[in-house]
Amino acid sequence: MVEVTYRRWEGPEAGHQLDAFLPAYEEVYVEPPYCEGPRDVAEFIERFQQQAATRPGFRVVLASDGGEVIGFTYGYRLPADTGWWKSSLEPLPEDFTRETGERTFVIIELAVRKPWRRRGIAAELHAQLLDGLEVERVTLTMRPEPEAAPAQSAYAAWGYRKVGRSQPWDGAPVYDSMILDLRS
Repeated sequence: MVEVTYRRWEGPEAGHQLDAFLPAYEEVYVEPPYCEGPRDVAEFIERFQQQAATRPGFRVVLASDGGEVIGFTYGYRLPADTGWWKSSLEPLPEDFTRETGERTFVIIELAVRKPWRRRGIAAELHAQLLDGLEVERVTLTMRPEPEAAPAQSAYAAWGYRKVGRSQPWDGAPVYDSMILDLRS
């Protein structure tokens, strides 16, 4: 039987968790559809460190089995000057994209290593990440179906809805933009 423990860190302490979950990141993201190599991992490390150091409300949750990290998630509050919505491929209303620094939490990553999938670990990581947040909504981007069918199903079951598509940088894949309204 799996004895999974969950632990959340916020602020500067969250940024110190990279070494703990990096092996899990590398294992998950070498798989299709991501197929990441050493250069991608190096870019991830740089992005994570920058986000941890500069993003408001930064938090990380790790799931462990016997001290081994088997899943992780992290995110932060979108600042008022965010460029998050500028990568949208379809126009979104200004009142929808307006950020205040307190309105929206973004999930950057949520992943579970293959041997531990389909056991409710992702759902609990998600719940632990959002626990106690005082925001109106949560957003994330994800690969579209059929590439990410299991993730699409999970997020739909958790109440997310698709609001459009985005391409965050030139040459990036096109992602589905998702929203979870926490007010209802």
